[in-house]
Amino acid sequence: MAEINPYRQDLDKVVQQLNVPQEGNILITGATGLIGSCLVDLLMRHSFCHIYAMGRNSQRAEQRFANYWQQPRFHFIRHDICQSLECTENFHYIIHAASNASPNFFQKSPVEVMKSNLNGLCQLVEYGLAHHMQRMLYVSSGEVYGEGDGSVFSEKSSGYIDILSPRACYPSSKRAAETLCASYCQEYGAQIVIARPCHTYGPYFTESDNRVYAQFIRNILNDEDIVMKSRGEQFRSWLYVVDCAVAMLLLLTKGNSGEAYNVANEESNITIRQLAEEIAKIGNKKVVFDLAENGNTTPITKAVFSTEKLNQLGWKPLFSIEEGLAHTIQSMRL
Repeated sequence: MAEINPYRQDLDKVVQQLNVPQEGNILITGATGLIGSCLVDLLMRHSFCHIYAMGRNSQRAEQRFANYWQQPRFHFIRHDICQSLECTENFHYIIHAASNASPNFFQKSPVEVMKSNLNGLCQLVEYGLAHHMQRMLYVSSGEVYGEGDGSVFSEKSSGYIDILSPRACYPSSKRAAETLCASYCQEYGAQIVIARPCHTYGPYFTESDNRVYAQFIRNILNDEDIVMKSRGEQFRSWLYVVDCAVAMLLLLTKGNSGEAYNVANEESNITIRQLAEEIAKIGNKKVVFDLAENGNTTPITKAVFSTEKLNQLGWKPLFSIEEGLAHTIQSMRL
């Protein structure tokens, strides 16, 4: 008898909260990423739309979407988002979730990170405007807030970013991309809603993802203790990817065009050390400290988000951080 996959079960638990288009074509960029692939899973389960999953790695996509690969309403588009889209398909809805969000890219390829975030958005909006796009959801990042003063971030917050630091490639280009979205709404009448997700976790992250949660989970899956390179005092909002994807679909259908919405679980605000300890507990392992200098750490010490604006649309998270982490690890062990 096959073992039950908790993540797959979670995709069905959220059906009562879903706001999903039921007809038309939906394009999802960054479809093999953490959030993008969860969106594909939800839409293939609970929508009748044709789903166009875009990514650069067809081998990874075929493996990740093996359950849908032969289905007539699933389509994979191998494409680099920075290049012009050479097809003629009408995409009625576009979810733009393609971005290099892993800190190793910030160090090695900051120019490419910025080009991807800005040029990619331009390519998509221009194509959508020419091909009957009704709505776009732009997946931005909570990093647009920069370094705050310790208070909770609302959508009106704006903290400091050292714009001459190469690591600023990510938050600076995300900020600029949001302004670009608002500009397309103002000048061309585009319908674009912006999502600002907090630190999101879940199963099936890519092999290149070196964010802390992914590193910690790899330790557990490899039967290793968790090794921390800092004291883990940074305080963060965390969100299980299924809750995140449900919020994204709600914003796609009901969010106000030209506006941004925080996406977080206000009950899952913990330090990175607490995150490591919770993952270690699930895997029956220890947390070990190696306090050598780590050049990839973010300078932001506290990043927690108000979700009052999103909650007013009727969304609430269903999974605690303990549940979400346990389901992530159990699903990846299968």
